[in-house]
Amino acid sequence: MKKSLFCLIASLLMIDTLPAKDYGQAATIRIWDNATAPHSNGIATPETEEAPHRIGNTSDAELYLFPADENADTGLGLVICPGGGYTRLAMDHEGYQLAEWFAAHGITAAVLKYRMPNGHPEVPLEDARQALRILMGLEKGAEGYACDRVGILGCSAGGHLAAMVSTISDTKPAFSILFYPVITGEEGKLHRGSFDNLLGKERTPARTSRYSLENRITEATPPTLLLLSDDDRSVPSVNSTIYYDRLKSNGIKASMHIYPSGGHGWGILDSFPYKEAWQTAVLDWLGRLDK
Repeated sequence: MKKSLFCLIASLLMIDTLPAKDYGQAATIRIWDNATAPHSNGIATPETEEAPHRIGNTSDAELYLFPADENADTGLGLVICPGGGYTRLAMDHEGYQLAEWFAAHGITAAVLKYRMPNGHPEVPLEDARQALRILMGLEKGAEGYACDRVGILGCSAGGHLAAMVSTISDTKPAFSILFYPVITGEEGKLHRGSFDNLLGKERTPARTSRYSLENRITEATPPTLLLLSDDDRSVPSVNSTIYYDRLKSNGIKASMHIYPSGGHGWGILDSFPYKEAWQTAVLDWLGRLDK
């Protein structure tokens, strides 16, 4: 999947180069906004950045591309969905810093700035589905960067989004990697803030069940790797274990790593004591996908 100079120039010309955050990406693809997307989240006020790399109030979907190191290119692609409770996006340690690491290990990574749901769950889902199709080369925008096999990665609420694409979407990734994901809306197990932001505080039990993704796994759900900490007090570990159990009961190839400490939201932070362990586990798992 090496890019010639011609392909690189052509791909850059086809990208909508709107003013974009500079995260060190090789290219930025504007996917759509509320006016051009299939559905709107109803947000009409400006995007916010309450702290560095914490982006909220998003109503434009963008994809930040980090091409694989040509000397290590595996041919794999990965759409990365940062977390933030469906109210903001942690664009650094759950976004572009992850992308840089994957790119250095031969995987083309694309960080998705998805629109906040604001009670409209179809909105982030259609953003992630479209990002996947772009990196697959099924939609315009990533010419020179598209990959034959594209997976999805999500952290926390971004893990819920990655799992939505893996279960509900008609376009599914080749694999999914879920870091301490939000999965279930079941009382006593849910991350309430994420479900409130996704569906609204007045959500019905039926609607909550529909977006409790352990209920949506089928034989078409892709192989999945889950990584989490045993002492996570934000998103209970049962979110991952229930998803893993349902994957296995449906015959889906799945692995899970539960680290004894670290809490929630560690992504690629150096402060996480098992950073090297999860990196080794991810690369090993990806290397065994076809075995």
